[in-house]
Amino acid sequence: MKIAVVGSYGAGLTMRVPKAPAAGETVSGGSFAPGPGGKGSNQAVAAARLGAEVALLTAVGDDDFGRAARELWRAEGVGADQVLTATAPTMVGFILVEPSGENRIAIAPGALDELDAAAVERFRAEIAAADILVVSMEIPEEAVAAALRLGRACGTRTLLNPAPARPLPAECWPLIDVITPNQTEAPVLLGLDAAHGLGDDDLVRALRERTGGVAVLTRGGEGALVAEESGVTAVAPCRASAVVDTTGAGDSFTAALAVALAEGLPVTRAAGFAAAAGAHTVSVAGVVPALPTRDQLNALIGNAS
Repeated sequence: MKIAVVGSYGAGLTMRVPKAPAAGETVSGGSFAPGPGGKGSNQAVAAARLGAEVALLTAVGDDDFGRAARELWRAEGVGADQVLTATAPTMVGFILVEPSGENRIAIAPGALDELDAAAVERFRAEIAAADILVVSMEIPEEAVAAALRLGRACGTRTLLNPAPARPLPAECWPLIDVITPNQTEAPVLLGLDAAHGLGDDDLVRALRERTGGVAVLTRGGEGALVAEESGVTAVAPCRASAVVDTTGAGDSFTAALAVALAEGLPVTRAAGFAAAAGAHTVSVAGVVPALPTRDQLNALIGNAS
């Protein structure tokens, strides 16, 4: 199966801290570890580890972070021939992880700001050859819209992971076959305020109505909801052995969902497979080290059954 990914790469500079600092506060006693990140790259690596043939479009700088990215993709078997080398530095994300595993992230986009519609057009052959196109939103809106339009034009199934969430242009909604927000992202996409009062069932139905396709609302330890034309189905969570670090769990879920859909599984079964991938990821520190191989994921699913 073939998956095309249009999204971000960035260097993740992670600090594990006793607690997140308040405004003006300095917290000591942390531990630091740099590593690769960015939703597009994470999803591409995760899909490749699960057995997919993956082509990635992103942008990196002509710097040490960018060179490390290309080495990562070579090592993981991710096709990166069309990755843009930008004039700006590679994206950097600063990540604070608390003992609970919860994280806070700040991003400097850098090279990603240069990813435009022309770069996406050069990726046309890879999108056309794919069974599914995965798009995430750490890249300019122009590139998101161009990728979705090209996916539709090529007849390739499109999956939008709307993270970080922002309101979508009206033209994008009908170009999305599968959308995968979490509980925080869904109201933002729908343009709702904090007092919207809608339950998860209402949110996932509203998202499906906007796209006309399938909506998958991820709910962490509560599993997921899948909205199709036939109705809403709850997908049970896969229990993690421990919650060490939630960073990357959404990317792992998205990649596993894409792989399962490309293999022809129904959406609800694909979401169950994806939930297991997310559960594995939260149990391991870091992002790339936590993305499961197919053998690891099969073992987890087998133990849970």
